[in-house]
Amino acid sequence: MATVFETRLIGNIGKDANVKTMERGIIAINFPVAHNKNWKDKKSGQMRTKTTWVNCTIWKREGSNMRIIDFLTRGTLIEVIGTPFAKTVQLEDEQMRTEIRLNVSKTNILRPTNRDEDNLGFVDQDDEEDQYGASLDDFSVDSDDFE
Repeated sequence: MATVFETRLIGNIGKDANVKTMERGIIAINFPVAHNKNWKDKKSGQMRTKTTWVNCTIWKREGSNMRIIDFLTRGTLIEVIGTPFAKTVQLEDEQMRTEIRLNVSKTNILRPTNRDEDNLGFVDQDDEEDQYGASLDDFSVDSDDFE
């Protein structure tokens, strides 16, 4: 029996995409997406917001279409679809933190910051040549990410 483990996330990009070239011609396009959960506090009556950051990466090979980078800018409302995973990392102060990451397979620009509405729609990142991974807040990538 086939199984599917896929997540759809809609949120705003927190930083402009960062591009890193890895060995063997693999390119990592990294960007964080904020998911906001809003609710009304029953005791105080005030609206509350909790933000969860998800570190997203699109993996490409050199020579692939890289046009998506132009749309991955801070503030853009985006839908990303892919496989999530968690990774525990050690911070500079020796504390451990678990991060949420997403191996992106599709993106949908919902509201670009440049308001170029002629270019909205799904951009299918699924290419037989491409691989997907995810990144840390500072966009470092480990060989463990390829497992």
